[in-house]
Amino acid sequence: MITAESLTKTYGSTTAVDDVSFTAEPGRVTGFLGPNGAGKSTTMRMAMGLDRPTRGSITVNGRRLVEHRAPLREVGAVLDAGATHPGRTGRQHLQVLAATHGIGRRRVDDVIELTGMESAATKRIAGYSLGMNQRLGIAAALLGDPATLIFDEPVNGLDPEGVRWVRQMVRQLAAEGRTVFISSHLMAEMAQTADHLVVLGRGRVLADMPIQDLIDASGEARVLVRSQDASTLMNALSAQDVTLVARDAETFEVTGLDARTVGRRAQEVGAVLHELTPLQSSLEDSYMKLTDHAVQYRSGAAVADVAPADAAAAAPEGVR
Repeated sequence: MITAESLTKTYGSTTAVDDVSFTAEPGRVTGFLGPNGAGKSTTMRMAMGLDRPTRGSITVNGRRLVEHRAPLREVGAVLDAGATHPGRTGRQHLQVLAATHGIGRRRVDDVIELTGMESAATKRIAGYSLGMNQRLGIAAALLGDPATLIFDEPVNGLDPEGVRWVRQMVRQLAAEGRTVFISSHLMAEMAQTADHLVVLGRGRVLADMPIQDLIDASGEARVLVRSQDASTLMNALSAQDVTLVARDAETFEVTGLDARTVGRRAQEVGAVLHELTPLQSSLEDSYMKLTDHAVQYRSGAAVADVAPADAAAAAPEGVR
């Protein structure tokens, strides 16, 4: 279990993490989301004892990590997959880590097999791809068979098969009763992986709830409409709280009205409907709405045919 209580971290006049409290519980995958600069990486570093909180605390299994006699057996983490000695082989890297905790060579063999590294284990890390470095980092995290796992962007650099493998692995680890705390910018992947979400924005907690509750709470009525009289119907639907986005000459998306209202308006103006499909809000939609005010860096708005659609761009992080 990971428990943060009034966790705060400042760097001079900048507050990176501001009075953050949450619990990542055993038996579930807790997703950790937020725009660049929200404080996610700083929080994870404090959990691992790499940064000291200015105020408050964050503990793993009831203690600060430095208080555990065998940290590698308590928590495994992937925070920087590139933090390895390039001259060593993958196997040598794992053997060195294992030796610090009295972990046998059999376990090294096990995690190499588990992460699909057999063909690369005897090669020097300097020649590893980004994806293979990620697999090595995950192997190191699993080495002590810990009850708690912390993964920061674990699918970075992995091919589709590798992404699927990580998803299945973290779900299995949670099913075994372990605590899995995972950060990612891939909303579609997080939607398939996480049970619970903690969302940060500008260092503060914006949401702490089951993933479906977040989607339901933040979602708006959306409808896909196809009509040969699309222009006429769009004009009839236009209102201050309604967003209309054209997909092609006959198809458009309506946000802010339900399907029944759209159908009734079409009947009133004599527009022929070929399709009227309610759309379920996605995690990305809910996340973007929740964090809209907390984005530090933005690109220009994307221009739609009828109404502008907000777009938040990922940018290099400053203080995270």
